[in-house]
This record gives sequence, structure tokens and C-alpha cells, in this order.
Amino acid sequence: MPPELDPAVTAPLEAALTASRQEVEELRAELEETNRGVVALYAELDAQAEQLRKATELKSRFLAYMSHEFRTPISAIRSITRLLNDRVDGPLTAEQERQVGFIESSATEFAELVDDLLDLAKIEAGRVEISPAWFEMVDLFSALRGMFKPVLINPDTVLIFEEPVELPRLFTDDRKLSQILRNFISNALKFTPRGEVRVSATRVDGDFVRFSVTDNGIGISPEHHAAVFDDFAQVDSPLQKRLRGTGLGLSLSRQLAQLLGGRVEVVSALGKGSTFSVVLPVQLHGAEAATEV
Repeated sequence: MPPELDPAVTAPLEAALTASRQEVEELRAELEETNRGVVALYAELDAQAEQLRKATELKSRFLAYMSHEFRTPISAIRSITRLLNDRVDGPLTAEQERQVGFIESSATEFAELVDDLLDLAKIEAGRVEISPAWFEMVDLFSALRGMFKPVLINPDTVLIFEEPVELPRLFTDDRKLSQILRNFISNALKFTPRGEVRVSATRVDGDFVRFSVTDNGIGISPEHHAAVFDDFAQVDSPLQKRLRGTGLGLSLSRQLAQLLGGRVEVVSALGKGSTFSVVLPVQLHGAEAATEV
């Protein structure tokens, strides 16, 4: 028979054990309540994420539908202005010619907005196809020079393409890169009333190339640098108010650069001009490159 324990000794031990058990039960109940709260929080987050996904999908579908529907009337307006400019129905007075020019420029701006909206909708929906291929930067600059030659109507502003020197061929989507540079060049020409816009390409960090568009136009104050690539961002200046833009081109350029494995940058000072750059890898990561010829 085991010896009887002294109640004076066991009583405190039993009390401590009871208190410990009670404390464990309280902790278990608190942990279960916390777990239920976490599960409920995750369920709420999942519901909000699903709502956000549906809202994004609806927005992308709306933008795509709207963009397609706008194309027909825009094309009609531009066709009519071309007919008027060609004097098909007779000569125009100076005032009529000025008004037709205004209609044509507005229709062109509207068309650019529609194209940008459609591209943004495709990116958000994950439907943008990247088609990389090897190409020479000399050929890219030559194509861009030809594109902008007809629109260089300001005799006080010149567009200069620096000859690429000792740069490798690139394996990326040249059409997407061209679209980024066109946006940069268009903005530079628009906001450089007098001076030059210079396009260049230099190799950086070994396996990357920086394409830069530099102007000596109105420039951007430092407080606007962080937001300049946001949707509908515009520089607050008298020239900007006079030369309205969509504010989507730079946002689209940033997203296209990210799809190409790169980034966009801006260096600018108010009244001293700007340099917009896109930095891309020499070879698009994750893409299988065909053998160079």
C-alpha cells in the first residue's frame, strides 16, 4: 500500500494543477476564437479579391468594347477631313482650312486615346502577346525616323537619332519597344516648343540597353516625377493646358516595359527639359531565342 500523502502537501499541488488546467482551457478557447477570426478574415479577403477580379474583368471588357465601338466614327471623321483637305469638293477658305485642321488633330488625338485604352485593357486582361525576335537597333531607329518625318511641322524643334555604336542585336519584341519610344518621342516633341529632341541607346550593366529620349523642353518639377507614369497623369503647366493629351501613353509605356522585363525612368527639371528612358535586357528573359544569323 502506498503511504498516504500529507494533505498539507497535496492540497497546494492540486490547487496549482487545477489552476494550470483552467489556464490551458482558457488559452485553448482563446486560440480557437483567434483561429475562427483568422478563417473569417481569409474568407472576407477571398471574397474581396474575387470582387476585385470581377470588377477588373468588367472594366477591361468595357474598355475593349468601347474602344472597338469608337473606331468606326473616328475613322469616318478622319476620312472626311482628308477629303476636305484634298479639296475634293472645292477649295477651302483660310478659316475653313484652319477649322478642318483642328477637327483632324482632335480626331487623331481621340484615335490615340482609343488605341491606348484598348492596349491597357489587353494588358490588364493578360491578352497581350509578346513576339520576340532578333533585330538591329539601327533598323529600329531608321523606322522611327521615317514615322516621325511627316509630323515634324515645327521648324524650331529638331529630332535627332544618335547612331548606335558597338551595341549588340536585341532579342525582344521590337514592336512593343517601338511603341514605348513613340510615346516618349511624341511627348518630347509636344512639350519642346523650341530646341531639340535626341534619341539614343547605350549599353548598361552588361546585359541591358537603355533607350533614352532627351529634350530641352518645359521639363517636370520633382514632385511630379513619382506620378508621371500613372494613368491620366499630366504635367501642370500652361503649355500642357494648351496641348491636351490623354495622359495614358506613359502609363502604357511602363506596363509594356515591364512585360519586356525592363523598366522606365525619368530625369527632369522644370524649365530644363526631360529624359525619359526604357531599360531592357539584351535578351528577353524566359523567351527562347533562335540562333542569330
